[in-house]
Amino acid sequence: MTDKSILAPDSLGPTVSIGEILVEIMAKTPGHGFLERLDMTGPFASGAPAIFIAQCARIGGSAGLIGAVGDDDFGRLNTARLQRDGADVSAISVDAEYPTGSAFVRYRTDGSRDFVYNIAHSAAARIGWTAAVEALVARAGHLHVMGTVLAMPGAWEIIERAAAFIIERGGSVSLDPNLRKELAADGRTTARLDSLIAISDLLLPSGDELERAAGVDGEDRALSTLFERGVGEVVLKRGAGGASFFASDGARVDASAFRVEELDPTGAGDCFGGAYVACRRLGMNAADALRYANAAGARNVTFRGPMEGAGTRSELDEFIRNTPTRPG
Repeated sequence: MTDKSILAPDSLGPTVSIGEILVEIMAKTPGHGFLERLDMTGPFASGAPAIFIAQCARIGGSAGLIGAVGDDDFGRLNTARLQRDGADVSAISVDAEYPTGSAFVRYRTDGSRDFVYNIAHSAAARIGWTAAVEALVARAGHLHVMGTVLAMPGAWEIIERAAAFIIERGGSVSLDPNLRKELAADGRTTARLDSLIAISDLLLPSGDELERAAGVDGEDRALSTLFERGVGEVVLKRGAGGASFFASDGARVDASAFRVEELDPTGAGDCFGGAYVACRRLGMNAADALRYANAAGARNVTFRGPMEGAGTRSELDEFIRNTPTRPG
């Protein structure tokens, strides 16, 4: 299992993701909130699915995004960035009435963050099935879903229809549960997550998301439960503890994290996932894919901006050569 990916090969068609596209504007100084005049930096292209797709494309995989932006400079910044990274933007619609989504961010001294979001009342939330979406999905080989997108109006219809299209043509599905406490309390969202897990070839949880996705306590029990439900691979993101690959046949691979000076952690998990999915679809074994995924996540946190550190294959090779790993 570790030598051959269960994900559909990149030659079948691009990896497609669905969801929010926004800009991020960040306070340069740590503190609490936004109740004073602040020196800010940005705007940076952002949104978890956009970061994921940008990293997929930059490492060499084919990738496209389904989403929406406003008819404004923030929207143009995002689409230009994704195009520059090599992503297919044909299914990103431009909304003439609503602005591009935004997030204002300020770090606290303990590393936590304060946010002011505009997603629900922006173009980001106004996604739906269109001719352009159908055209991209019809040639896609893999669907990647972020759990948080289930809170967006219109997203579930796209996910259901896209999954059916892609599975029917021999494609594969991955899921980053990205479980938020407020979403976990929503019965409908939980049911949708369960139905996605049932069709997912790969799960990419972080921390306690593994147990929460499985609905049982304990790493071993959670893995057994997920494999019994049909998942083929689980890659557990452990942050500074590295990452672990588990396969339904009992195979396991552990990879150490890289030692870096963290500047901005936003987007690290999305870059990890984008690199891992692309590498597996390009035919890499689990050990090599984990190494690139760890490098992608670690490199990204050394840049200010949620996708500014997304690396190409050559950039990640250089990073791996020059960056020590943490003790295993």
